[in-house]
Amino acid sequence: MRRARPGERGAALLTVLLLVAVIAVMAASALERLRLSTRLAANAVALDAARGYAYAAETLATRRVSTLLQQSRDRVALTGGWSGRPFGLPIPGGTATARVTDGGNCFNLNGLVTFGFGDAYLVNPQALTRFQRLLRLLRVPDGDAIAVATADWLDSDDDPLPGGAENSAYRGYRTAGTLMADVSELRAVKGVTPEAYKLIQPWVCTLPVARQSVLNVNTLLPEQAPLLAMLLPDTMGVAQAQGLLLRRPPGGYAQAGQFWAQLASAGGATDIGAQSQTGVTTKWFALRIDVVNGGAELHEEGLIDARTLPVRLVTRQWGDVP
Repeated sequence: MRRARPGERGAALLTVLLLVAVIAVMAASALERLRLSTRLAANAVALDAARGYAYAAETLATRRVSTLLQQSRDRVALTGGWSGRPFGLPIPGGTATARVTDGGNCFNLNGLVTFGFGDAYLVNPQALTRFQRLLRLLRVPDGDAIAVATADWLDSDDDPLPGGAENSAYRGYRTAGTLMADVSELRAVKGVTPEAYKLIQPWVCTLPVARQSVLNVNTLLPEQAPLLAMLLPDTMGVAQAQGLLLRRPPGGYAQAGQFWAQLASAGGATDIGAQSQTGVTTKWFALRIDVVNGGAELHEEGLIDARTLPVRLVTRQWGDVP
């Protein structure tokens, strides 16, 4: 039997060490993949549980809104501090918090059109004028053009309004020709820059109806005065509207006419069109839910339809909502 030479023994040892190193790397990689898979599985379980808690919070919120409407009957005001007040859902090892606010105190972008014959959406000139007024009050650059382009985005025809934008003004995509599902769609409209969107976004909404939003003068916050001022183009300023909201009764008005009577007594001008866009009840409620469960975080925004009882959740959005 031939004895191995020193060089051969060194080569064999190097081969063994190399194999050991390769096996160690493979083992470490397998352990890392196992650890990652375990973590992903745990996160998935925690996220599923968080969604379940969010669904439970939705149910709790809709019941609270129903109770509020049953108790308030002919008016909804800020009495009781319900608006924006967080209420929690007890969960093991985490938190689930829901908040409800008036979801109709906004400019409904979908109200820029009305539903016409043949399933067509037609531009609402009155709503367009008010949207232009709102954007001027907010000092949005090129606000008039943005308002017209938004109306063109929603309407069913391909004929641009004066200063508007239809399909030929866009590259790579077409105008929607239907209602918006989310405010973020406004960013696709011609002229809406990131800066303009940042100015507009807090004041608008996309209620799932082709009607102008009716503002509740009992729940409209003083800082939301531009929404009220837009109803009376060039006759009511933001400061005047804010003053009216600050002087309303603690329990709110029994009728919207009382609010406008207060304006008239102060020498302000009113019109029937503006009065028709205000009320003392709320038909839409905005819902915000935040869930923290273990290592999972879940955020939800929803919209509650309160036009009929019992109320119901009609839209929900998951994700990193502001």
